[in-house]
Amino acid sequence: MIFKGFRFIFTFSILLVITSCNPNNFKEKANQQFGDQHFKTAISLIELHKLREGSYPPSLDSLKYIGDWDKIIFTSVKYKKLDNGYQLDLTNGWIGKPKELSYPDEFWKGLGLVKSNMKKKSQ
Repeated sequence: MIFKGFRFIFTFSILLVITSCNPNNFKEKANQQFGDQHFKTAISLIELHKLREGSYPPSLDSLKYIGDWDKIIFTSVKYKKLDNGYQLDLTNGWIGKPKELSYPDEFWKGLGLVKSNMKKKSQ
């Protein structure tokens, strides 16, 4: 428990230093960093479910063996199973949705993630 608290304080301190104490910049950087982590965590758990069970989960509630910290995805992303994969939208970062967060084309390769508010329109 002490380690988890230390890890949070350490991460928060690093964010504070990186953003140079500018409140607006800090908020956006924190939203980007936490949003990125939540989005990637959700993808990892969804893809692991597919690997283990043979299909994508009907809902995020169907995910098994998730850690306490992973449960943040329930308030950070919106998931929908589709006929040809799934849709995953990022809805929240730290205290709001990041204004700018993008991923390179190769990030999306090999995933069943076919629709997302994080994908560029051309993808």
